[in-house]
Amino acid sequence: MAHGFTLVAFPLYAGAIGVRRSGFAALLVPVAENGLRVLGEPCYLLDGQLAVRVCRDGRQWFVWKSRSAEATPDLLGQLSRFSEELLGLLSAS
Repeated sequence: MAHGFTLVAFPLYAGAIGVRRSGFAALLVPVAENGLRVLGEPCYLLDGQLAVRVCRDGRQWFVWKSRSAEATPDLLGQLSRFSEELLGLLSAS
């Protein structure tokens, strides 16, 4: 892929194509006309795994199994940029 995105496999999601850049990733699935769309939401990676965003005690966290990382404004901004750039590439192709 372009713009620093690399393909990666996530065994729990064998039917999807994983893309990664820095500490973020997304799952892509095929759509008609040879296109791709994002499955769910792009994610932050913890231990190389897709972490889900949850709210605990009024704060947002990224969680995978027993690991967690606070979803700071900076981290959320990076995730937003990752998402926007990925969606831009997908819509351009």
